[in-house]
Amino acid sequence: MNLRRLLLASMLLLLPAALVPPQTGAQAPTVVKLATLVPEGSVWDKILKELGSQWIRETGGRVSLRIYPGGVAGDEPDIVRKMRIGQLQSAALTVAGLGTIDDAFLVFGIPMFFDSYEELLYVLDKLEPVLKKRLEAKGMVLLNWGHAGWVHFFTRQPVQTVDDLKKIKIFVWAGDDRMVQMWKDNGFQPVALAATDILSGLQTGMIDGLPTTPLAALSLQWFRVTPYMAETGLAPLVGGLIITRAAWSKISAADQVRMLEACQRAEERLVREIPEQDRVAVTEMLKRGMRMSKVKPESVAQWRATADQFARRMRGTMVPPEVLDLALRERAAFRQRRTGGSR
Repeated sequence: MNLRRLLLASMLLLLPAALVPPQTGAQAPTVVKLATLVPEGSVWDKILKELGSQWIRETGGRVSLRIYPGGVAGDEPDIVRKMRIGQLQSAALTVAGLGTIDDAFLVFGIPMFFDSYEELLYVLDKLEPVLKKRLEAKGMVLLNWGHAGWVHFFTRQPVQTVDDLKKIKIFVWAGDDRMVQMWKDNGFQPVALAATDILSGLQTGMIDGLPTTPLAALSLQWFRVTPYMAETGLAPLVGGLIITRAAWSKISAADQVRMLEACQRAEERLVREIPEQDRVAVTEMLKRGMRMSKVKPESVAQWRATADQFARRMRGTMVPPEVLDLALRERAAFRQRRTGGSR
């Protein structure tokens, strides 16, 4: 056999091995698609982007985060639906979106249930094991809590009493007919809209007011159409970063630990920064013409009574009794130990 034939035979022997990719054991990179309503460029969006950078760095590029902000993937019920069919793997949701997964999260939607951030964080810590378990039963994993500020009513005209509020058309999140009916049963005029339709709803007169946080009202410019902010707050806007259990299970245990540590840092940053951001937002909106609607002292009891009525009616119909009862017990325990402080 001459040299030419020898080389040809050698190449034919090596060809099958060349066609087989090398077995390096390396895990294919995981891209987590995350959708949210938070506006692009907002403090929440910046924290999510930083979280994505940390995931890439701390997992050696094995996990990355692709963010779809500003409602481009739809309203929160749409986002949850897309997670269930696998189009999305993750979401940063408010209590409205979390409530479409499990009713237990609607406990955070009860008006005037909490008096301070300290009280919220205490009760949230006690409820977390129960809420995580309920989420996992629905195929979702809680990565961290999100905080969006303290909700106030923003309206076209001043609202100083409960009766004033009953005279206007109020935004209520579309998709939860029970909440719409709850508002109606209490004498209010709810209008169900997707969150992505709020601005057009205000501009066309479909709604005259909405419950939202100062930071959101400023970021999305809603305050320009609803220039009166009720001084009395309704509730903290609680949210959470979640991922489907299917996507989470594809990530190694070691990388899960690193990702959760990054999520914890993001949560701590939100706890520190959002209350101050809310205060700055109020100051900025006041400079731009917003006015405070001060609740009349004689009306405070009426506001509280209406909130208590919501809580009673939501127990068992919207919020699982055992979850609400646990929240009430832990809130009572906090108030007994409280020595002072406020939001």
